[in-house]
Amino acid sequence: MPELPEVETTRRAIAPYIEGKTVTGVLVRNAGLRWPIPAELTSTLPGHKIRSVDRRGKYLLVHCGSGTLILHLGMSGCLSVVPSTTAPGKHDHLDIVLDDGLSLRFNDPRRFGTALWTDDDPLRHRLLARLGPEPLTDGFDGAYLFEKSRGRKMAVKQFIMDSHVVVGVGNIYANEALFRAGIHPERHVGELSRGDCSRLAEGIREVLRAAIAEGGTTIRDFRVGEEQTGYFAVQLKVYGRAGHPCPSCGNPLRQTRQGGRSTYFCDCCQR
Repeated sequence: MPELPEVETTRRAIAPYIEGKTVTGVLVRNAGLRWPIPAELTSTLPGHKIRSVDRRGKYLLVHCGSGTLILHLGMSGCLSVVPSTTAPGKHDHLDIVLDDGLSLRFNDPRRFGTALWTDDDPLRHRLLARLGPEPLTDGFDGAYLFEKSRGRKMAVKQFIMDSHVVVGVGNIYANEALFRAGIHPERHVGELSRGDCSRLAEGIREVLRAAIAEGGTTIRDFRVGEEQTGYFAVQLKVYGRAGHPCPSCGNPLRQTRQGGRSTYFCDCCQR
């Protein structure tokens, strides 16, 4: 699943090609995404000028003056900017056609993505209104995590993956952040000290900043601009490395499952 760094990388890649452009058409080839693409999008969006592309958590917000297109990449989705004459592939479900001969194309093999329109403040939309703070802003730090975790008995890994606690910390980056912080993923979050929470908040920020700088962990090919991203995967310290030596102590890394997701950790370095 695309996580925050991949979504931010996508935002940075498409923004220069679509900001300031006017939408001339919308081609919906398959409306059956997680929530159906609204039929009125084909008549509502054309004529709008794209003012900016922002991100909230894992959602992309394409601001068009009087409204906002809300996009989510789901489990397997990706966006590319292509010449409008480019033949669509099997899973190219949506094209936003622009006035310069390019199109923003949404590809989603598993169809868990989202493309919705709102005329109101997008941050008040039902999908975004209850999200936690952005992990790379001043609203997220160790003091916040400590206060939010009091009285909670859930595992710390599940806690930081809860988008109501903090947005954008998916499975890969939760594993990596907990390793950096030296905290065992199965530890009850309510047991964390202020120092633990400070290290965890910093670990989350460090791993997300590093991933964004390297373009995330998923290879994408933005056919306009020939940008390729995804090289952070070679820097992962624990994720997907069960049985390999811990980069800190040399003992074999372990793997277990939490909430149906694979968890990787070092029994010696993480307490």
